[in-house]
Amino acid sequence: MSIPHDEAFKKLLETFFQEFIELFFPELDAMLDYSETRFLMQELLVDIVGEEARELDLLLETRYKGLDGYILIHLEPQSYRDTVFHERMFIYFSRLFERYRKDHKLIIPIAIFTSDEVREEQDTLEMSIPEHSILRFQFLKVELRKQNWRRFIDSDNAVAAALLAKMGYTTREAREVRREFLRMFIKLRTRLDQGRLALIMSVADLYFKPDRTQDEEILRELIDHYPEEGEVIMELMPAWKRWGYEEGKAEGIEEGKAEGKAEGKAEGQAELIRKLLLNGFSPEAVSKAVELPLDKIKKLM
Repeated sequence: MSIPHDEAFKKLLETFFQEFIELFFPELDAMLDYSETRFLMQELLVDIVGEEARELDLLLETRYKGLDGYILIHLEPQSYRDTVFHERMFIYFSRLFERYRKDHKLIIPIAIFTSDEVREEQDTLEMSIPEHSILRFQFLKVELRKQNWRRFIDSDNAVAAALLAKMGYTTREAREVRREFLRMFIKLRTRLDQGRLALIMSVADLYFKPDRTQDEEILRELIDHYPEEGEVIMELMPAWKRWGYEEGKAEGIEEGKAEGKAEGKAEGQAELIRKLLLNGFSPEAVSKAVELPLDKIKKLM
């Protein structure tokens, strides 16, 4: 079992908000002053369409250069088909406008569609009468399956790496996507701490469909090119750990020193658990991800 999708995806956006905007909305990126960004408490808004109260996924305050003032950005991931989702986004926008209009000059709603289906998601709500427009509401959107994965493989953007397997690619390209993700991950190791690297791996692991034989081949290729990095990749890849890579390395890697390796791996796992906890994952989620009892996880807190 891996980290629950919603929790991992939300943590990715919280941790790499600037990278997310840079990647998908470069024009908006140029207008934001990230030095004054803070996440707000989850808003509990009444969802008239669904006839229930619902918390917004992510709401943050940041400074907008063009207005010389503070604005709100609402991020809403959506993983399933919902024919009234555009109406719900408008309801959330209306509630936010009603509550924050005196202190914030602009509210920007952004939807991130993570469905495996390729379809045109409705992003506009309009009302009009002949020769007069009453309302035209349009939110920003990212449809991940419509993104060509090859556009991102030369990027050093952490969000691009984490979501590469969610981009659009064919079945025949799956192995190449897997290899390119790991190559991107190795590049990111030069500038990110282990906690953030673990988060990227946790999110990516939700989307890749593991193939043991194929991954063994890719691992050997990467170890040939990056001999000092192979062990790190295995330590941070939950799916590979479940297949027993912790018992030893792939064929051709130095053998022996079994006791020392076991101790080193135990220390590495403990460090990974601490990093995930420090990055906001719940003890229960980490317990499922690394397949250890909850009481052992809590001892490392």
